[in-house]
Amino acid sequence: MRVLKRFKNYSTIANINASRSCRVLQISPQSGAFRSLSSFPGSREAGALEKRPLTRPSHHRRNIYKQTRKSHPKTRHWWSIASENVEHLPPKHNPTTDDLTVPDTTTMPPHIQDQVYTTSLENPEAFWLQQAEQLTWHKSPSRALSRTTKRLTDGTTHPHWSWFPDGELSTCFNCVDRHVVAGHGDATAIVWDSPVSGSKQKFTYAQLLDEVETLAGVLKEEGVKKGDVVLIYMPMIPAALFAMLAINRLGAIHAVVFGGFSPPALAQRIEASGPRAVLTASCGIEGTKGPMGYQKLIESAIEKSSFKPSKVLVWQRDQLRWNIDKSKGERNWQRLVKSAKNRGLKADAVPVKSNDGVYIIYTSGTTGLPKGVLREAGGHAVGLNLSINYLFGIHGPGDVMFCASDIGWVVGHSYILYAPLLAGATTVLFEGKPVDTPDASTFWRIVEEYKVNVLSTAPTALRAIRRDDGENSFFEAVGKRGGLKTLRAIFLAGERSEPSIVKMYQNLLQKHGGRGATVIDNWWSSESGSPISGIALSPDAGRDFKSSRRYPPLPVKPGSAGKPMPGFDVRIVDDEGKEVSRGSMGNIVLGIPLAPTGLTTLWQDEQRFYKGYLKRFSGQWIDTGDAGMIDADGYVHVMSRSDDIINVAAHRFSTGAIEQAITSHADIAECCVVGIPDALKGHLPFAFVTLTHQDHPDAAVPDEKLFKEVQKAVREQIGAIASLGGMIQGKGMIPKTRSGKTLRRVLRELVENAVHGEFEKEVQVPTTIEDAEAVDIARKKIKAYFLQKGKDLHKATEERAKL
Repeated sequence: MRVLKRFKNYSTIANINASRSCRVLQISPQSGAFRSLSSFPGSREAGALEKRPLTRPSHHRRNIYKQTRKSHPKTRHWWSIASENVEHLPPKHNPTTDDLTVPDTTTMPPHIQDQVYTTSLENPEAFWLQQAEQLTWHKSPSRALSRTTKRLTDGTTHPHWSWFPDGELSTCFNCVDRHVVAGHGDATAIVWDSPVSGSKQKFTYAQLLDEVETLAGVLKEEGVKKGDVVLIYMPMIPAALFAMLAINRLGAIHAVVFGGFSPPALAQRIEASGPRAVLTASCGIEGTKGPMGYQKLIESAIEKSSFKPSKVLVWQRDQLRWNIDKSKGERNWQRLVKSAKNRGLKADAVPVKSNDGVYIIYTSGTTGLPKGVLREAGGHAVGLNLSINYLFGIHGPGDVMFCASDIGWVVGHSYILYAPLLAGATTVLFEGKPVDTPDASTFWRIVEEYKVNVLSTAPTALRAIRRDDGENSFFEAVGKRGGLKTLRAIFLAGERSEPSIVKMYQNLLQKHGGRGATVIDNWWSSESGSPISGIALSPDAGRDFKSSRRYPPLPVKPGSAGKPMPGFDVRIVDDEGKEVSRGSMGNIVLGIPLAPTGLTTLWQDEQRFYKGYLKRFSGQWIDTGDAGMIDADGYVHVMSRSDDIINVAAHRFSTGAIEQAITSHADIAECCVVGIPDALKGHLPFAFVTLTHQDHPDAAVPDEKLFKEVQKAVREQIGAIASLGGMIQGKGMIPKTRSGKTLRRVLRELVENAVHGEFEKEVQVPTTIEDAEAVDIARKKIKAYFLQKGKDLHKATEERAKL
């Protein structure tokens, strides 16, 4: 219990926790209405008190005011009460002239984010219909959720669900037209900043509408219609966003492929999606490397694919031109658009059913073949519209979102394009790198220049900045002149954020960011479509979408990815699918249904959807493929991959695909690829190879010529982003089970230990291993490699505690 104290002109009930912090509430003597402040009046933080909108008082609060007023008649206009949550003061207080008591914080109700989450799971029908009302529907849904059972061709059944099943809408209309109709046509929609080309450009919502409806008219003339697939292979230029929106405007489905994938990888995606047309550019610009021509990449991919798209529209860039060959269906994009504008050609937004596809995004599969995640229209729009408000705190015109990703990844789909535009905010489209374009100040220059409120990036980017600017001099320079005061948060996603990077930027934001600015790690995937967990910047938006109240968010726990987001029922289970206790490691799974942005199937592959996500736990849970725990406070900790996917700088790659590229070399008989810790990119692919030579070399480090040839094969077949971090050669060092399954986890543990200099540390070896000696051979080879080459080459993102 805490005692009422007189403090200057305020009376306070101080509920002070172990960290000596408290919350302050001011009560009006006229009405008893209150608003919260961030610290005690008169304290050193008093100049930064954050006032909250008035909340209607209860009869009980008025009584407290009246009784307290009698105690201190000279107190002025406002009274301040400090507690964890004074909205829920207990019903029986007996204030006297000497003291007034309140209970400890352990009796206080859940945080608003916890309340919103509970409501979304306990009453999804009401919760999500309320969110759906924030959008414009051509046909409003009568219900939020439909649950059914799906039967596969082999007779297998599994639970199925669909969101807003009888609704119809156009996502493009909600992203663009809706804001123009509402009178926000002059608001800035897109800011393009390209240090690699020296270009900057802004587009208002009215200008964006003109570009999109014209391009949609062009595509319609070229034969694209509702339900068709159009593949996009483009750099980070405004035309790429126009393309995605124009395709959506026609009711077609876009499949964006990262502009950097090799012809074989691109050919796979062309063959899998069967696009009516391909939209591309003459070149991309990779940092300081200069222009990279797309013509040979595209033409080679189409040649390799058994499916041939009928048209290829090319956006010509000044840095490198494409020689158009009309006989191959190639067209000059700008000329088509110019002709359409001269003729007044435009296309109206075509509504689609809520369960129709918006886009296909390919993600790595354990078989080496990409999986086509299909995103459905209704759930995608509703879920993103909530998340951009609730989680990211971006509410509309005047707010600026800078998502430093690429449109080839799901993060770019969601938070470069769709979510910010659904909110009517400004999105920053960035063509460059966090360093070397021109230096490590680029991100902070953009925040200052465009008054960015939220920066979303990968930990890899911050590691690169830390590497090049170890003293944070660029951040400090911009911060000292007030250039970062608009920044409310840095969101990190794509890979686990080590606590050291979170704490460092948290300290920097406290010095130079906006009031209460924070670093938030959030966890999600291509399958989820939006964050599964995080810390909501505007938690009250989950109760009242248009709320302007700014309740304090939950505290950040460095090393965790926050708490679950609405609709994602996150659980931790053992290998049998049984839930484990709080704080225990296990498989991270999701209850059914997923939140509206989540996938419900794979593109034309229902069987693979079941096998990949439902079969492991017999249809009871969705398997995320991640391992971790939920702590006592409900925070999610994602610790590692439980499958064989390697996460390289927030890009996921299948070990199977990389192994396939390596074994294409004539001298490689067998290989196993695992992820090795890397201080910059989190992890890099690392190969263990056995040569075809009868007299196998004893050296652990392979010949340089061989390594370069293998590296070339990986680059050509997968892409430069998947380049190997290193390679060890040897015989009998790849452990396997009796059934022939490679024990990648064992090798991964050995190399992770080696990075920390712990060569002799024991690793868990399953009893099903065929030859236990293989582990000892691998350990010796790894030690020899590190002593000769690897000790200066491989560094972890953070030091491991010595126990």
